[in-house]
Amino acid sequence: MPIVAQSTETTDWVSRFADEVIAESERRAAGAKTSDATAPGVVVASGLSPSGPIHLGNLREVMTPHLVADEVRRRGHRVRHLISWDDYDRYRKVPAGVAGVDESWAEHIGKPLTSVPAPKGSPYPNWAEHFKAAMVDSLAEMGVEFDGISQTAQYTSGVYREQILHAMRHRRDIDAILDQYRTKKAPAKKSQKPLDEAELEAAEGSGAAAEDDGGSGSAGYFPYKPYCGNCEKDLTTVTAYDDDSTELTYACTACGFSETVRLSEFNRGKLVWKVDWPMRWAYEGVIFEPSGVDHSSPGSSFQVGGQIVGIFGGEQPIGPMYAFVGISGMAKMSSSKGGVPTPADALKIMEPQLLRWLYARRRPNQSFKIAFDQEIQRLYDEWDRLDAKVAEGGALPADVAAHARAVGTAAGELPRTPRPLPYRTLASVADITAGHEDQALRILAELDPADPIASLEQARPRYDKAEAWINTHVPADQRTVVRQEPDAELLKSLDEPSRQSLRLLLDGLADHWSLDGLTHHVYGVPKVQAGFPADATPKELPPEIKTAQRTFFALLYHLLVGRDTGPRLPTLLLAVGQERVRTLLGE
Repeated sequence: MPIVAQSTETTDWVSRFADEVIAESERRAAGAKTSDATAPGVVVASGLSPSGPIHLGNLREVMTPHLVADEVRRRGHRVRHLISWDDYDRYRKVPAGVAGVDESWAEHIGKPLTSVPAPKGSPYPNWAEHFKAAMVDSLAEMGVEFDGISQTAQYTSGVYREQILHAMRHRRDIDAILDQYRTKKAPAKKSQKPLDEAELEAAEGSGAAAEDDGGSGSAGYFPYKPYCGNCEKDLTTVTAYDDDSTELTYACTACGFSETVRLSEFNRGKLVWKVDWPMRWAYEGVIFEPSGVDHSSPGSSFQVGGQIVGIFGGEQPIGPMYAFVGISGMAKMSSSKGGVPTPADALKIMEPQLLRWLYARRRPNQSFKIAFDQEIQRLYDEWDRLDAKVAEGGALPADVAAHARAVGTAAGELPRTPRPLPYRTLASVADITAGHEDQALRILAELDPADPIASLEQARPRYDKAEAWINTHVPADQRTVVRQEPDAELLKSLDEPSRQSLRLLLDGLADHWSLDGLTHHVYGVPKVQAGFPADATPKELPPEIKTAQRTFFALLYHLLVGRDTGPRLPTLLLAVGQERVRTLLGE
């Protein structure tokens, strides 16, 4: 891949991890027998289970190594970012709320995800492919390059055969390591606050962290679990195994089926999770892979894997723990909730640059929220201010780095909106015009008469994102509906100061017909009415002017949209148009 972007090396968290990864890669290479020409370069990894909608918390599993890999790549190193699709995992439960899925899907519990039918109406061949597809599309939109590996393909084609046989030969060593952590669960501590089901399921992650480690049965410990040859489920128990012949006998507790197979030829099963993960670290030579809280606590997969990986001749990767990602304005995340927000949901209402920035600006162990409510407008304001500061050269180094990681990768910049007008303005325009693009263009062209936009394409895709947010996340009772006729009763009841304020507004309307002009004019009317200059600053005004402004604004909202509040008044006035504003305000 050509390196077309400069390194953003600074003191930000991404650069610090890139330093560690490069140093670790060089240390390993110094002791390796593989020549530089055939070495895979720096390998970073992510693991995703397509057991249901892959949510915005799971995205951190990808974005953390992606950002580090991209920085390493910017510095001129070869990098491979693996995403292991854990599609050979068992189907654990029926996710709530997934369209086309009902409780009849429970009959598939225990089968590999690739053996479960896709939800009804899906164009994909199975459950795993259905949920994988949406994530692949989202990652492409976000500029995330990766090598995807299907664990179904790896296991069923025999790629891991030697690793499986090796694990079985060393099962007592593995069992001894695992046994150090097999303790009775301590009584659950009383939570400081009640946890709802969504929070509990979000903390669960994919569910692999709690998977059976293959604990000893009557025939001993086995780190391998076959899928039944009759019912396809993993509700099986290994009852005998011979190391020399590799003959393995298992029985299925679900259907009663039993058979004896040669593990040296058998491809319908997998290593248990706590053995599977470190086996892959060794097999792929992974140098960096983060993990969620569910895999990083004492005695969990990452800690145990750090010991088991040595059995396979490998080393534990650098593995920071990442915190959960919260949601503002939608139900809490959970990987088995049908309504859980996914990257695709977020990309419908925000540009990929903003979503990348949210992950880049916070260290992995810092939690943050992604906004689906009004907070998205504040986030966009913050992003636009940063964009301007970077362009002017006034941003702090770490902020410059986060911005650079958001707007592009080593391969180049992501497509941008040519005229990135304020998101809150675009949302207000989309709200008021309700899909009428000609009206939207008229309003947007009047925002800056000195440099009007010529077509909506100049405001896209940001305009489309704002419109989608209005249409999908703003309740109907909060949408803006402009009055068809003047509120004659309210106009008749106004006192003289209120009438005077409307006259002052209307008299200066034509001269201030732009976004900046109307902003100055609307805020200036109460000042002028009280005997102060329209451009007087807050420090030059008595506190009661703010009260007068709020009263004036409420009056305008009532006369224009019949409510106390609404979109920003300058935007609303432009949207309604001069002639209609004059009519509704009683001229």
